[in-house]
Amino acid sequence: MGREKHVHDQFDITLEDSDLLGEVELTTNLIIAASEAEEHLSIAEIDEILGVLPEPRREE
Repeated sequence: MGREKHVHDQFDITLEDSDLLGEVELTTNLIIAASEAEEHLSIAEIDEILGVLPEPRREE
């Protein structure tokens, strides 16, 4: 019986990077929102999609 050789496939990897997955999700949400919008998204709309909270106003 022949012996099978196992060749390592350098492209057969499992990638689990939670930061990267989060960034992909945010980018996907932006792409979907932009494609559904009739006009350009405002900065406020983009911030809302990304979950960016406005900075509190500082009293001077």
